[in-house]
Amino acid sequence: MKGVTRCPALGEFGLIERYFRRPVRRAALGGGDDCALLRPRAGYELAVSSDMLVAGRHFFDDVDPFRLGHKALAVNLSDLAACGAQPLAFTLAIALPEAREAWLAPLADGIAALADATDCDWIGGDTTKGPLNLCVTVFGDIPLAEGCSQALLRSGARAGDTVYVSGTLGDARLALEALQGKRELPAQVLRWARDRLEMPPPRGLGRGIAWRCDCGHRSERRIGRRSGPHPGGIGVGAVIDVDAVAARVGIRTVFPEWVQPLLQWREWALSGGDDYELLFTAPPACAASVTQAAAVAQTPVFPIGRIEAEPGVRWVDSDGRAVLHHHDSYDHFA
Repeated sequence: MKGVTRCPALGEFGLIERYFRRPVRRAALGGGDDCALLRPRAGYELAVSSDMLVAGRHFFDDVDPFRLGHKALAVNLSDLAACGAQPLAFTLAIALPEAREAWLAPLADGIAALADATDCDWIGGDTTKGPLNLCVTVFGDIPLAEGCSQALLRSGARAGDTVYVSGTLGDARLALEALQGKRELPAQVLRWARDRLEMPPPRGLGRGIAWRCDCGHRSERRIGRRSGPHPGGIGVGAVIDVDAVAARVGIRTVFPEWVQPLLQWREWALSGGDDYELLFTAPPACAASVTQAAAVAQTPVFPIGRIEAEPGVRWVDSDGRAVLHHHDSYDHFA
């Protein structure tokens, strides 16, 4: 937020009116009143998710504000996609050290551009003065079938399912290391990786899996402890091919001349974050339907393992040999 002009006359309400007030198309009532109003469609239920981006923790102080606006909404749309929900509306709560018009305008443009592209109404939120952070709460809807939710849940994985991942992995982690000064990258590699870090593409694949295949399940490391042989059960595990995961680092395909050790590709793919891709499972009988759903969503998907009845995650290489992998998901308080 350096090097921009402050607009002291704007004020809180003027700031909201100028940058954060937009007409709605799907909501019953947008921002401007004490509450926004959503009217769920008959035969649907609401899905709700919140995600916060904090300066210095989730983004650098010099991040392009347009990109920050895109990412603030994109990470929440990813949660909707993971549950098979259709975006409906969202709110934005933002704390600002000060109101700077030259920074706020592209931030709002970045949010609005993605909101328009995904048909998601901006229905209000809150503003206050404080350390820079953005918190988006997003709402979506999920169909009911004979009164039962069609949401994709972490408890859905079953022994025998194939584990899939969408898109590319590890590129955002690579960009983070470069921006932190831990690694030097060729300019074109850094540009590619930084795009993946700051402009993650929202995936609509989850809805296609849930609605077209009628067989999609969500899956990841934590899911194994929530899934089981029956709804609400616990205890299934997974076998993950680390080389199939490492092959999903996008830079390996885009810049094949940039050669790195296999262990490094594995590290970036398995231990990185900020990819916002979808990790899910589906029965082998649904393989063709998964492929069809991925084609409709214009999102590539790849098998990387299978679900087994034995609890725990087992890592193997492309030849099926056991691989030691000690890295877990990022934990803010670990």
